[in-house]
Amino acid sequence: MTIKTLTTASIAALVLGSGAAMADTWRYAFEEALDEVQGVYAQKFKEEVEANSDHEVQLFPFGTLGESDNIMEQTQSGILQFVNQSPGFTGSLIPEAQVFFVPYLLPQDEETLATFFRDSKAINEIFPELYAEQGLELLKMYPEGEVMLTTKEPVEGPDDLGDVKVRVMTNPLLVESYKAFGATPTPLPWGEVYGGLQTGIIDGQENPAFFIESTRMYEVTDHITRLGHNNFTTALMANQEFFDGLSDEDKKMVRDAADAAFDTIIEYQQGLTEKSLEMIKEAKPEITVTELSEEQRAPFRDTAEQVEKTFLEIGGPRAQELLDQMKADLEAAGAK
Repeated sequence: MTIKTLTTASIAALVLGSGAAMADTWRYAFEEALDEVQGVYAQKFKEEVEANSDHEVQLFPFGTLGESDNIMEQTQSGILQFVNQSPGFTGSLIPEAQVFFVPYLLPQDEETLATFFRDSKAINEIFPELYAEQGLELLKMYPEGEVMLTTKEPVEGPDDLGDVKVRVMTNPLLVESYKAFGATPTPLPWGEVYGGLQTGIIDGQENPAFFIESTRMYEVTDHITRLGHNNFTTALMANQEFFDGLSDEDKKMVRDAADAAFDTIIEYQQGLTEKSLEMIKEAKPEITVTELSEEQRAPFRDTAEQVEKTFLEIGGPRAQELLDQMKADLEAAGAK
């Protein structure tokens, strides 16, 4: 059975038939492998839950239960209790979540970024209300690493992206962002990206360095460019009906587990980007890794205002409120 042929009914049979129907077994799906950032986060969450309760957490890495849209549907329907998904996909449900694709909004400094995600009113007060409207309990948002562009030809400025087909998640603002950069954004399911690069359906894609390394995207591209435009963001959510039905003790335990996993993943990411780039260079010595100078980034950075205006048009009724709060939170965290 392929990922595409998995239906809600077959998913339910799979997880329920595996013993997951037990009341003390919670099912948690995510978009990456066990040894990638979301997987490390999930394992810490599982460890904390099982150490502090009699519950068991069953983990489903990427591909086990389908693509990102599949696992979100399964969480909303109650088949899964927890899902870890990027706002890149959740933006179709919650338009305000597209704010994470306004280029150059998030800082590059990891310590500042961690402080922002930990303390932000936008993250911890506004977003939970928006997620709740979709039947989701937002437990934690966290960064996954600097987003880098991999292409077959070198990129030093927007002119180098003319007619370059860059794979993007199915997110309207991300599409607009790459249009503003001069590229041809091409939405494509993740499972088709490697083959798409091999066959020329697409010419490039963006992801953090650890994901480029673990998924071997460097094998089918020749250049990695650090535009400095974004940091990949993801979020842990629970089915709200399930979460509301927990005892106060279990709710606190789940939130504590999400907090502990956040601390773990922030520490885990220290040095991860450079380590991943070194592994890529060892595997493919001829690959080029270019960090654009501030002067080279300027024309890309100049598109931020245009993309921000688009966000305010398509980002939902609370777009302005959310963007204003995020900017205030970023300033409070020390972002420059």
